[in-house]
Amino acid sequence: MSKKIKLIWDFRGLASGKTAEHHEIHLKEYLDKGNYILKITGFEILNDMYAIAYLVVEEADMIVFRDALRPHRGEVFEK
Repeated sequence: MSKKIKLIWDFRGLASGKTAEHHEIHLKEYLDKGNYILKITGFEILNDMYAIAYLVVEEADMIVFRDALRPHRGEVFEK
């Protein structure tokens, strides 16, 4: 079983929740367009001024996604 990486985009401000929610839509569209098998995306509102959107990819594919989508950070996905 290969390691999975969670690529994360951070959003701050009053509109951060809506921005993260909208960003997830574009992440899903990107996955559909590229016919990528793994389709784990999401967004989390952490407080009223901070939210994230994320995409989970296989470790072997991380560089390609990182270079194309330019996430703010990444971490090992533990699920």
